[in-house]
Amino acid sequence: MDAGAPLKPMRSAPTLETERLVLRHWRREDWEAYYPIIADHSTMRYVGGSGISREDGWRRWLASIGSWQISGYGSFAVTRKDDGVVVGMCGIFHGWREIDGGFEPDPEFGYIFGPEGRGRGMAFEACTAALDWLDTHHGVPIWAIIEDDNAPSVKLAGKLGFESQGAKMYGDEPIGVWRRPAPREG
Repeated sequence: MDAGAPLKPMRSAPTLETERLVLRHWRREDWEAYYPIIADHSTMRYVGGSGISREDGWRRWLASIGSWQISGYGSFAVTRKDDGVVVGMCGIFHGWREIDGGFEPDPEFGYIFGPEGRGRGMAFEACTAALDWLDTHHGVPIWAIIEDDNAPSVKLAGKLGFESQGAKMYGDEPIGVWRRPAPREG
């Protein structure tokens, strides 16, 4: 697909299955399971520094769901296949960040996993499925921002094919910028 071609909006996220996980569109009832993940300070220490309020979390969650209708991609609810429990999210979005030498109009990739989804390879499994879907349906390069001292995310980004572009200024702070080339660039 031509990286400059308009993306086809979708009504909702497709359902992707891996060995242990199901990535799917968010449901209203997922909010009560997801909010404790993003409210947890240990989970969010590298995503803004602390857990987020219910109000802010609700807005961000709705934006990520609605992104499918505008951009043709968005976030996935990541659930365990065996019991359906929400363990996190991963997704593709436009942050329109004011980063030196920004990366728009290319999308950004992000993920958040609660304690039940960390340290077990679930983030790699889920992110691989989401990125494979992106490659198949959109074929565009994608970016990520990661704090340098977030060793697990730095390691995961490398395993997913992202390459460090060095630190860029984001507001008043440096942030690590990573890029994963489009499939035909690789």
